[in-house]
Amino acid sequence: MNFLHHIGAYLLMLRMVFIKPTKRKVMQRLIFQDIQDLIIGSLGIVAFLSFFVGGVVAIQTALNIESPLIPKSLVGFATRQSVILEFAPTFMCIILAGKVGSFITSSIGTMRVTEQIDALEVMGINSVNYLVFPKIIAMLLLPIVINISMFLGILGGYIASLYGGFSSTADFIEGIQMDFKPFHVVYAFIKTLVFAMVLATIPAYQGYYMKGGALEVGKAATVAFVWTSIVIIVLNYIITQLLLT
Repeated sequence: MNFLHHIGAYLLMLRMVFIKPTKRKVMQRLIFQDIQDLIIGSLGIVAFLSFFVGGVVAIQTALNIESPLIPKSLVGFATRQSVILEFAPTFMCIILAGKVGSFITSSIGTMRVTEQIDALEVMGINSVNYLVFPKIIAMLLLPIVINISMFLGILGGYIASLYGGFSSTADFIEGIQMDFKPFHVVYAFIKTLVFAMVLATIPAYQGYYMKGGALEVGKAATVAFVWTSIVIIVLNYIITQLLLT
């Protein structure tokens, strides 16, 4: 029953996001600030992890190729498939659930604790639209971040396989081009947009409806990360079943 209550409150919050909008000038400023905090602020950790995980995928693939009959181009193929289909769109979003999700929950939760949300309501401002809508719009730029993650993941795989002596440039590029299906990229971006909505709204819900003091802000951030990760994993399974089978 408690779970159904949370679902109802979450859906109500989503409805409130799109009614009684904040003034355009104020909203533009909020959106640009959230783009800076949520998107641009995440580029560093995304670039670092993507590059080195791509390298690890390439090395592990190469080390598991024992038969001389298996072409070296398989290293590039496996790196491309792993990075585009799962690592960049799914696991990077789970990682961002820790960074972005915690930031959203703690920022909104702190406003709840310090009664700033109550002050917004007293001034006649739709606090849900004011706080959540800019974050949803900012997170719609997440496919750009994931695109960078894909590029750097494959680049990391290339550099690791080349300088590790596992594959030549020609073999790796041949692997990248082997049996390439453009729909796989479309599939990855569809997943990313769905996950972006989850990343923006579940942490916002946890922060907006939290109760208590400063200690509860940290607990709410932890709960937001757990639930965001669970929802992303479940949706990943559903989307994969719908689009790839």
